[in-house]
Amino acid sequence: MKYFPLVLFVLFFSCTSEKKVKEEILSVPVKVKIDRFDEKFAAVTPANLQDLKAKYPFLFPTQFHDSIWIQKTKDTLQKELEKEVSKVFSDFSNYEAELILLYQHLNYYFSDFKEPTIITLISDVDYRNRVVATDSLVLVGLDNFLGSNHYFYDEIQRYIAKNLRPKQLTPSIAEALIVPYISPPKTRTFIDLMVYYGKIAYLKELVLPLFDASEIMGYTAEEMDWARANEAEIWRYFVERELLYSTDPKLASRFILPAPFSKFYLELDNESPGMLGQYMGWQIVKAFAQNNDIDLKQLLALSGDEIYKNSKFKPRK
Repeated sequence: MKYFPLVLFVLFFSCTSEKKVKEEILSVPVKVKIDRFDEKFAAVTPANLQDLKAKYPFLFPTQFHDSIWIQKTKDTLQKELEKEVSKVFSDFSNYEAELILLYQHLNYYFSDFKEPTIITLISDVDYRNRVVATDSLVLVGLDNFLGSNHYFYDEIQRYIAKNLRPKQLTPSIAEALIVPYISPPKTRTFIDLMVYYGKIAYLKELVLPLFDASEIMGYTAEEMDWARANEAEIWRYFVERELLYSTDPKLASRFILPAPFSKFYLELDNESPGMLGQYMGWQIVKAFAQNNDIDLKQLLALSGDEIYKNSKFKPRK
């Protein structure tokens, strides 16, 4: 009981400090500019095509003649894509609010962050490049976020289609914007690869406070529950088979890259979600952040080995 006042003080200080940080973040002035190129292209005519090309030269490759663009505006599939995108994204205000909060967090943690213009377009369901970021622009293919069960995605594997939904739009933009702040893996070891992706998830969690863990990972709620419930067994498998410092290139496809399931080569494989190496890397980075007083930029620059060895990581049981 004699420690009770000290505990209260620590809790109070922690809550007060956290509240102060939140207030500072929310007071950061940012501007979110969303340019609906998808709507402008849908309304283009032969008479004003040149004006649109002059404003967006980077969206009109020079090898294509004007007749190609005019033909595209009349294409049946293009019209269908435009109609479906309009249904889901006629009102962009909710996403704008999410992006304001994202920009405020990025500006707070990275003083050199400059708000890019968001340009929305239709990409013919190019889900591999659903978000492309440059120094000043973020190109977003809205036709890749219509809903996991949308008929446009019937031929796409379910582990990919599950994240082609509106809720993943802002996390996808966030990931594209934060990757440049994270040092790439310094070695080809599994632990370096795990921690690299763990840093991405950790930073996404910091800048997207209103999104739950499953949205950060790109998991369903059931997949997140499975990962949490089996954390100790996953870690034991990695350690007992001496995978942490392995440079076997197959480990990326087994446990890091998006896949229908992780490949332990056990009966439980079909029950497991993919990317469990990313998930475990995230838990390691979170443990390191909790157990070390270190600047965020310094954390992001450390090697996977340094973070792992100083994380005091213990999996859930």
